[in-house]
Amino acid sequence: MEASRDSRIDFTGLGYGVGLCRTAQNFVYTHETTHCRAPLYWLDMEIRTAEATDAALISAHRRAMFAEIHTLDESLLSALERRSVPWTERMIRGGKYYGWIATNAGRSVASAGLLILDWPPHPFDPEGELRGYLLNVYVEPEYRKRGLAHQLVERCMAEARRRGIRVVTLHSSQAGRPIYERFGFHATNEMMHTEPGES
Repeated sequence: MEASRDSRIDFTGLGYGVGLCRTAQNFVYTHETTHCRAPLYWLDMEIRTAEATDAALISAHRRAMFAEIHTLDESLLSALERRSVPWTERMIRGGKYYGWIATNAGRSVASAGLLILDWPPHPFDPEGELRGYLLNVYVEPEYRKRGLAHQLVERCMAEARRRGIRVVTLHSSQAGRPIYERFGFHATNEMMHTEPGES
């Protein structure tokens, strides 16, 4: 069964748009959760599935997301956006990235994606060989606090369930944490090492 390409937003979704801050934490999701629900705030909105031709839009939202989380040099952000376009297009065409885009009267105002990762069996899912990573959750500032972030995340999580993926991880801003916690995400003990860039 394939996910619907276009859908009018329903009024059972909870949610508040994500205003991204500096602090990021890692979260993990398992499917033994219940979803809280609350109404959206307007009618003229639709959510559609992302296509490879949306790679530039998704990459622009990704750039805006990082610009709000951190104070970053414009040249770094430009490089990130430029390199993200072919990567996103390749991942969508390869069936590794499943994205959703919210539109208002035809204008794309928010997006989110689920990246499918090969993963060895783990105590959280001893039979599974896939894990999901929720990324690029971004709502344009004037459209926040209207339920879009929740609706987009809900579609990502539904796709993970459809594929039998029991573990989904993400990195969240401080402002985004309440949205993910309502889905059952919780903080983990993950650590990270980043090699310094060339000077």
